[in-house]
Amino acid sequence: MDNKKEQERAELHRTIWNIANDLRGSVDGWDFKQYVLGMLFYRYISENITAYINAGEHEAGNTDFDYARLSDSEAELAREDLVKTKGFFILPSELFENVRARAKEDENLNETLERVFSNIEASAKGTESEDDFKGLFDDIDVNSNKLGSTVAKRNEKLVKILNAVAEMKLGDYKNNSIDAFGDAYEFLMGMYASNAGKSGGEFYTPQEVSELLARLTVVGKTEVNKVYDPACGSGSLLLKFAKILGKENVRLGFFGQEINITTYNLCRINMFLHDIDYDKFDIAHGDTLTDPQHWDDEPFEAIVSNPPYSIKWKGDSDPILINDPRFSPAGVLAPKSKADLAFIMHSLSWLATNGTAAIVCFPGVMYRGGAEQKIRQYLIDNNYIDCIIQLPDNLFYGTSIATCIMVLKKSKNDNSTLFIDASKEFVKVTNNNKLTQENIDNILKAYIGRKDIPHFSRLVPNSEIVEQNYNLSVSTYVEQEDTREKIDIVALNAEIERIVARQQVLRDEIDKIIAEIEVGE
Repeated sequence: MDNKKEQERAELHRTIWNIANDLRGSVDGWDFKQYVLGMLFYRYISENITAYINAGEHEAGNTDFDYARLSDSEAELAREDLVKTKGFFILPSELFENVRARAKEDENLNETLERVFSNIEASAKGTESEDDFKGLFDDIDVNSNKLGSTVAKRNEKLVKILNAVAEMKLGDYKNNSIDAFGDAYEFLMGMYASNAGKSGGEFYTPQEVSELLARLTVVGKTEVNKVYDPACGSGSLLLKFAKILGKENVRLGFFGQEINITTYNLCRINMFLHDIDYDKFDIAHGDTLTDPQHWDDEPFEAIVSNPPYSIKWKGDSDPILINDPRFSPAGVLAPKSKADLAFIMHSLSWLATNGTAAIVCFPGVMYRGGAEQKIRQYLIDNNYIDCIIQLPDNLFYGTSIATCIMVLKKSKNDNSTLFIDASKEFVKVTNNNKLTQENIDNILKAYIGRKDIPHFSRLVPNSEIVEQNYNLSVSTYVEQEDTREKIDIVALNAEIERIVARQQVLRDEIDKIIAEIEVGE
C-alpha cells in the first residue's frame, strides 16, 4: 500500500513541478507562489464543502444529488447550518469547478474571482470562524500588474492558473485525498523555498528537521493536549504532529503565531489543506516576543520552533519587558541584537509541567558571554535543559550554518544534561545535506537512551557545566573522533634507522663505483 502511495506522491510532485515551471515563465517564482497556493486552497475548500454536503444527501438516500449542480437560491437555505459546522459557505455558482468551467469565456474573470473570494470570507463574518478566514485571499491580487499589463492578459494568466490547479491529480475525497492536498502544498512550499533561497527559505523548515523536532517532543506519548510554535511560519512544524500522532490525538488543537502577514495567511491555508477544522487551530498574527497572542491558551504540552536567528528586538530598551513573567525569572533580557534566547525563555514559560519543547538555535547562543551566559546559567541552575543536539551544517534553506536543537523540560528526573553530536548524521543531496530516516532514528535512540556513547553522546552532570562557565556547545563535552591515522612511534623510529643504514650501504656502493670508474680512466 505504502509503495502505491509513494508512487502517487512522486507522480503528483512531477505534475506540480511541471505546472509550476510552466507558470513560472510568466511570473516571478516567489510572487507566483501566492497565486498557486491560493487557488489550490480555493479548489480544496470548494471540493471539501461539496463532498460534505453530497455525503449527507447520499446517506439520506438522495443518490443522484450533486451540490455543484444546485441553484444558488436552493443552496442559500443551507447557509446558516453549514457555517456552523464547516465555518464557511460557498454558493454552487461560486465553486472552483463552476468558475473554472466558465473562466475561458468570462471577460471579467478578475472581478468574478475577487467577488467569490470576498463572499467566502464574508460567509464567516460575525461567527466563531471569522478569524480563521479573514484576509485569507488577500495575497491573491487578481488585478496585479505582475499578472499582465491589461485585464485581458491578466485574465489569460488566471485561466492558466485555474486550469493548472484543476489538473493536479489530488484524487477523490474518499481515497484520503486530504493528504494529497496537504502534500501538494508542502511540496510547493519546499520547492519555492529552495528556489527563492533567503527570501523564501527562512520560514520553511525542511520536512526531516520538522520530523525530528516533533518526535523529540512526543517520546513515549501517543497523544498531547495541544502543540504550539511561537514563530510558526507556514505551519509545517505544527502539522508534523498530525502526521505523527494523528490529528485527533492533538486533543485541543494547533496553536502558533507568525509575524509576516503573507506567511500567516499561508499557515492558516495550510491548516485547512490538512483538514484541521477551524475550531481546532488558532494561528495569530504579530510579534510573539512583544505581543504574544496566546496567554489564555498556555501551557502547551509540545512546543516546537525554528525561530529567526539573531534578529533584533526591543530588549532592555523597553522597561516593561524585564517585568514580563516570561523573561523576568532569568533576571536579564536577551541582547537587543540577538533575540534568540528570548524565544527560548518565552517557550519555557509557556511549556506544560509534563511537556517538552524542541527549538532550533543558532550556535552562538550556546557559548557567548554577557546576558546570554546569564540566561544559560538560569536554565542550567534550574535544570530546565534536557538535551543539546549539534546538527550537521547545510540543512536549512538560505543558511549553511550548523545549528543546534535545545530540548527543554520542566520535570526531569536527573540533574544532568545530555549532549549529542549529530554533526555527521546526514547524507549529501546536491548542495544541501539532508537527514535520512536512519539519521533521525539514531538521534532519537541516543536521546531516549540518555547514555554515554563515545564521540556521539554524553550525559553531563550540571556541576560540570557550571565549571565550564555555562558553555553549552556540544564540542565542549563530546570528544570528536580522531580520524587521523594512528602512528606507532617505536616502529617509525626503527623504520628510520633501517632507512639510514640502507642509505649508508647505498652510499658505499656508489663510492665504490665512482672509484672504479676513476681507476679505469
